[in-house]
Amino acid sequence: MSDVPAVAIVGMSGRFPGAGDVAEFWRNLREGVCSITDFSEDELLAAGVDPAELRGPGYVAAKGFLADADRFEHPLFGFNATEAAALDPQHRQLLETAWSALEDAGYDPRRPPARTGVYVGGGPSEHSVAAQVDGTLRSRLGPMHVRVFTDREFLAGWLSYRLGLTGPSLTVQTGCSTSLATVHVAVQALLGGECDLALAGGVSIESPYPRGYVYEPGGISSPDGRCRPFDEKAAGTVGGDGVGLVVLRRLEDALADGDPIYAVIRGTAATNDGPGRVGFTAPGVDGQVAAIVEAWATAGLDPSDAQFLEAHGTGTDLGDRIEIAAAAAAFEDGSGRPGRCAIGSVKSNVGHLNAAAGIAGLIKVALMLRHRTMVPTVNVTRAHPDLSLDATPFRLLTATEEWPAPASGPRLAGVSSLGIGGTNVHVVLEEAPAAAGTRTETAPRVVLPLSARTEEQLATAARRLAAALREPDAPALADVAYTLAHGRAALDARAYVIATGHEQAAAALEARRWDRGDPLGDAWLAGEEVAWPAGRRVHLPTYPFAGDRHGALTLRPRPQPEQDTRAPQEDVTAAVTELFMTTLALSGPGDLSRTYFAVGGDSLTAVFLASELRDRFGLEVPIELFLTELPLSEIIGRAVNGEEDDLLGDLLDEFER
Repeated sequence: MSDVPAVAIVGMSGRFPGAGDVAEFWRNLREGVCSITDFSEDELLAAGVDPAELRGPGYVAAKGFLADADRFEHPLFGFNATEAAALDPQHRQLLETAWSALEDAGYDPRRPPARTGVYVGGGPSEHSVAAQVDGTLRSRLGPMHVRVFTDREFLAGWLSYRLGLTGPSLTVQTGCSTSLATVHVAVQALLGGECDLALAGGVSIESPYPRGYVYEPGGISSPDGRCRPFDEKAAGTVGGDGVGLVVLRRLEDALADGDPIYAVIRGTAATNDGPGRVGFTAPGVDGQVAAIVEAWATAGLDPSDAQFLEAHGTGTDLGDRIEIAAAAAAFEDGSGRPGRCAIGSVKSNVGHLNAAAGIAGLIKVALMLRHRTMVPTVNVTRAHPDLSLDATPFRLLTATEEWPAPASGPRLAGVSSLGIGGTNVHVVLEEAPAAAGTRTETAPRVVLPLSARTEEQLATAARRLAAALREPDAPALADVAYTLAHGRAALDARAYVIATGHEQAAAALEARRWDRGDPLGDAWLAGEEVAWPAGRRVHLPTYPFAGDRHGALTLRPRPQPEQDTRAPQEDVTAAVTELFMTTLALSGPGDLSRTYFAVGGDSLTAVFLASELRDRFGLEVPIELFLTELPLSEIIGRAVNGEEDDLLGDLLDEFER
């Protein structure tokens, strides 16, 4: 193990094509699953794709599709429904992923450590572009609100603002290498003492709706919707959407606190190709070599000691040839031992995730190190002969393999990410140090507190925790209790169980057999501050998000069913009521007896509701109606029936009382 200062990955979270979380991502990687989606014509037409484009020559109906990318549990982050709909899906997904990543590291997202830094980046999105040209949205929210809700410039700022993170907060953009560049910047900040904990990663959601692309011969896109890095059939890449974040601490701090560590970042480097390439969008050999050599030198290690290289690996002819040439030059040790280092690319599994591509590769390799298993590049059969891999240190990995311990030293890997514009980033990863201590089945009597925003989510959290406690490598129960008490937000729906063993706890959680009568547990239920017993942070299932769909703005309007303007009045009332319920995030019909401001309404939302009533139902409703002390049910009735009365006079009377 090198003595050079290093950084530990103590938490992570991600959502990728075919995987709603990191655990599912790992199962797909281990089993060699290709998660690129092939869309039907009906799906694409319903999503607003132009029929002429769809049925034209060269259209490829495939993408690394991120399911449920338009969902967002907005109340958890202090947004109303109107703001949530305006917020770019990239911001929504990054907020929820940051919450989960902090929990995975054992930190309460609502009580983060002081000096927590944020280093993130994102890709271009259709929602953001559409928002800038949507005159209705701009008139409702104002140009500034539209910008801060949609521009990727504010990705880091929203995380810091909504999660209370007071360290440096930087949005980093380097094209396709963005998210690995954020890791490089975060590592430098930690080692330089600018922060003590860091969130790093990226997001790319071009559109949450099904999309294909038009294949152009000689371009970078694949003709058949599959990415085959370094393979003899490689013909281009496929786009995809995803989001990923890692939580980083200085290694010495993580070890001192007994934190669970996925992997160790031993060294990082970033370079640019400058003019040394055939064009602005093309990669360069010298810049890539420099990034790799510098990262390993920073780590105090030699790249020839690596057993795996996660390549950028786009599956393009020029890109693959240049990357192999650069990597071979950097990793060669003169021994003439070809094939000693496996090589792969996660793009074969999920597509090219643009600004989130690098973090997907980093998370993949961190999981490989943790599980001591190498996973394959899928859709490949034989290395492309033009790459001459037999004359390099590399072999193309096509099957899942155990990752044996090297003859000397720890397991080591490199991760590369290359950006259009020439920014190259390389990260050196080492397996985590052996964890101290072992699990014991018997434990002191412990209280396991759980909470969620709703009772349904509380039940889901209990089931997930029960399953985790039954795993062979489940952590000590005292550490589980500590993590639940200190590493989770205390939300409205609460419960606890008392147990002395894993199976006893799992059975109680699964049956939702909640306990009562314990002083600590009851004090916590009552919302009091509790002095919980000591323990260590461990990885546990994170918060079960259950957000509504908020859609996304699009430059390709999806066909809408024709509205029956002759709908009966009771149908209009029901539709208007549903509009109020959704926009104001009402919990049930009982909220209709409360006033507009009592349920969290504000002037911005009032403007939105008035516009929706006019545009969707032809109802002209004065803003003053929302400012009264009338219950919502009566406001809805007056809106539908056109009863205005003297609203301004009524308001003045109320203010004079």
